[in-house]
Amino acid sequence: DRKDVFFYQADDQHYIPRALLIDLEPRVINTLRESAFKNLWNPENVYVDPSGGGAGNNWAQGYCSAVTKYEQIMDMIDREADNSDSLEGFVLTHSIAGGTGSGFGSYLLEQLSDRYPKKIVQTYSVFPNDADKSDVVVHPYNSVLTLKRLILNADSTVVIDNTSLHRIADERLQLNNAISFSETNAIISNVMAASTATLRYPGYMNNDLIGLIASLVPTPRAHFLMTSFTPLVIKGHKTQIQKTSVLDVMRRLLQPKNIMVSCGTKKGVYVSILDIIRGDVDPTDIHKSLQRIREKKVVNFIPWGPASIQVALSKQSPYLKNKMPYKVSGCMMANHSNMAQLFVRILKSYNMLRKRNAFLKQYQETSMFEKDLTEFDDALENITNLVEEYKAMQGSDYINWGLKQHHNRLQQQQAQQQQQHQQQHQKPQQAQHERDQNSNTMNSMKHNFKF
Repeated sequence: DRKDVFFYQADDQHYIPRALLIDLEPRVINTLRESAFKNLWNPENVYVDPSGGGAGNNWAQGYCSAVTKYEQIMDMIDREADNSDSLEGFVLTHSIAGGTGSGFGSYLLEQLSDRYPKKIVQTYSVFPNDADKSDVVVHPYNSVLTLKRLILNADSTVVIDNTSLHRIADERLQLNNAISFSETNAIISNVMAASTATLRYPGYMNNDLIGLIASLVPTPRAHFLMTSFTPLVIKGHKTQIQKTSVLDVMRRLLQPKNIMVSCGTKKGVYVSILDIIRGDVDPTDIHKSLQRIREKKVVNFIPWGPASIQVALSKQSPYLKNKMPYKVSGCMMANHSNMAQLFVRILKSYNMLRKRNAFLKQYQETSMFEKDLTEFDDALENITNLVEEYKAMQGSDYINWGLKQHHNRLQQQQAQQQQQHQQQHQKPQQAQHERDQNSNTMNSMKHNFKF
């Protein structure tokens, strides 16, 4: 067991998480300070903006706040990084719909990739509800601007869709729409704990962050992962557990109703799948289950490369033995081409607002957007290109498509460099031309004066 992955031991022998808690308004962090875990966190690793005003659900405000406050945050990050024996990467948990998680989080992503270019950056990103159910009216703007940074500055993004979370909580826990943050957060924590199980209880494979991501992300940009977890048990809620054999667990992980992204998997293809199975499992059961799934052709994989369901076995926590109402549990992390549908929905909501120029004034009041709105256009282009890449993944000609895109990008970069070179070359000529004009003007003035 590797406790040092996410914790370090203090002088009084209790374990402190290697975590930073950051918010621009104090309400959420104050609930942690008043909870049963108030002594768990290192108080030096908690940052709340002194003004306490928050970001007003505005990406631009969160981003501009980070520009002025990031040095204090980076000092905290550097201190924790220096205390690590072998730093492998960073994990960021945030929402992309509000102001702090999206704006402040975007700036942190840029700084992390700039300061630690060789370290892995993985995010657990909570995507907003459908447009008609979201609490934040400008969430399409915030989501589009954050997605650009997730595409360019993250190595892996685990997508947690609020729409699916509420559906799963409603179906499994039967709360009759009385769903609170505690239930949805419990589901997210289950996924986070299961997806990092191989790091904390290492086996022969997937025992580090690089190995985990490398098996799931074959191309740099298409690194958005969907997850599912079964059986789902939340403390304080009675859940009826059916039979939990390896085959049942692996079959349920592939069912769309258990997947925590509302894009479906019937259309499109899987790029990669990793099943993390926890419990006392016989490896022969794994092989039999994989063979049954192959025979029934439940999964459609990419036609342009070798792909299969990878399985990692992980131990159950010794503190949970004989306390869980099931013998075997599983978490699936998968890369699927239909993830593009989620981005298409976000773009549709964004275009509806942008056509009417609705709610743009609050963005234009910030320094980043006071001159123009090109940042929106640039983000839109990045997401559109990603959607096209996911669609191209479904065809057998994807590799040739990727080579063409790479060739086009090189040509664009060369054209931009030539344009910059010409502009730099023209500046001295323009300056010389202005000096010549000024000299001629002075000479004519002197001549007129003598006359």
